[in-house]
Amino acid sequence: MKKLVAIGGGTGLATLLRSIRDYPIEIAAVVTMTDDGKSTGRLRKEFDLLPPGDIRKCIAALSDNEDILLDLWQYRFNKGVGLKGHSLGNLIISAAKDLYDGNFELAIEGMCELFSTKGRVLPSTLKDVQLSAIFDDGKEIRGESKLRKYGYKHQIEEVKIGGKIEANPKVLSAIEGADYIFIGPGSLFTSIIPNFLLEEVTESFNTSKAQKIYICNASTERGETEGFTVSDHVEALGKYNIFVDLVLINNRKFKKGSGDGFVMPVSIGQGTKSKYNIRESNLVNNVNPLYHDVEKLGKEIWQIIIKR
Repeated sequence: MKKLVAIGGGTGLATLLRSIRDYPIEIAAVVTMTDDGKSTGRLRKEFDLLPPGDIRKCIAALSDNEDILLDLWQYRFNKGVGLKGHSLGNLIISAAKDLYDGNFELAIEGMCELFSTKGRVLPSTLKDVQLSAIFDDGKEIRGESKLRKYGYKHQIEEVKIGGKIEANPKVLSAIEGADYIFIGPGSLFTSIIPNFLLEEVTESFNTSKAQKIYICNASTERGETEGFTVSDHVEALGKYNIFVDLVLINNRKFKKGSGDGFVMPVSIGQGTKSKYNIRESNLVNNVNPLYHDVEKLGKEIWQIIIKR
C-alpha cells in the first residue's frame, strides 16, 4: 500500500484528509502547532496544552464516524462560566492528555484509536511554539490569531518562530518513508509554511524520494494572500526552501461576483505554466466555488497516485 503524508493545518488539511480517507492509501497527517485562537488559545494558556483544534479536525476527517464526530466535536458551548466558547472536542483532547499522564502524543493516538481513524494524526512538533510575522510596514506581530487580523491591512513579508524547535521524530520518519507528500490546501502563511519553519521537517522533506505535490488554494485569503496568483503561492514556498515536483490547481472559471472584494479566485498568473509542472482540473465545490470539493479532490489525487 502506498504511503501518503499530508502536511498543513486548519480546514484545508481536514478537507484533503476527508477526500482521500476511503482510498487504499496509508495516511499520515502532519499538523501545524501554531494555532492560538478561540478555544485552542485559552486551553494553551490555562492547561499548558499544545494546540488541539487542528488535531481535532483531522481526527474527525479521518474517522469512520465523521458525521457523528463533527456534530459532537465541533460543538461550542454558548454559555456557562469557563465553558462558553470552548469546543467539546478540544476539551476531550485536554482530558485525554491528563489521562495519559500529560503525554499529548499518546492522547492523540488514543483518540485516533477510539474513533477508528483511517490514518495517523501527527503534531509537527511536541514543543510549545509561537508564530510571528513581519509585515510590509516593518512591524512584527506575535501570535497567529493577531497576525491574521493585522494582515487585513498589511501584507505578510516573513513568518518565523522563536528559536530552533525540534520536530516530532514520528513526523520525520513518516516523511522519509513516504511515497507521496501533499502540501495544502490551506492558509499559506499560518497553516502550511509554519510546519517547514522546523528545520528538520524541511530537511527531511527535501531529501525524501517521495513525489511532492502542492495543492494550491482555489481562492485567495484575506489577511494572507490577497491578490496572489498560483506563481505567488509557489514562490512563497520557495522562500522557505519548500520545493515541489507538481502543482495541482483548479481550472474551473468562477462566475462573476464569486468573491467578496477581498477573497477572489486564484488566477494562474502569466508564465506560470512555463515555470512549474502544473496539473489542472475542476476541483471546486459547485455550491461554494471558493473552496475545494472533497470528492473531486480525492479523485484527482488518486489519479496522480495510480498513474505514477
